[in-house]
Amino acid sequence: MSEQIRIGHMFPMKAAPLQGARPSSRSAQPFQTMLEAESLKFSQHAEARMKQRGIQLQPESLSQIVHAVEEAAAKGAQDSLIVYRDIAMIVNVPSRTVVTAMDGRQMKSNLFTQIDSAIILP
Repeated sequence: MSEQIRIGHMFPMKAAPLQGARPSSRSAQPFQTMLEAESLKFSQHAEARMKQRGIQLQPESLSQIVHAVEEAAAKGAQDSLIVYRDIAMIVNVPSRTVVTAMDGRQMKSNLFTQIDSAIILP
């Protein structure tokens, strides 16, 4: 068996089950929904771009961005440009996933396509 198994292949859901966790029940469903609604994921591409461009988000910043994504979802947005200070991110709103991110230098020379909304945060 030389083939490696990645976690995403074993658990195609959003996250692997917690060790010792019991199968989900009806009472656990609202908690899981709330947990997923308040999280923000980063694609591998976005993580690579953030690392490459030296973009780091503090918990307070992340909280504001998550709130903006929730507002976009409430308005029915699908793909949103979120500008926070000198950082721009394209977020797939239904999946709560940051697709790519750029800093102020890259933002100035970019054209943003395939978005249906934009949120400018203070």
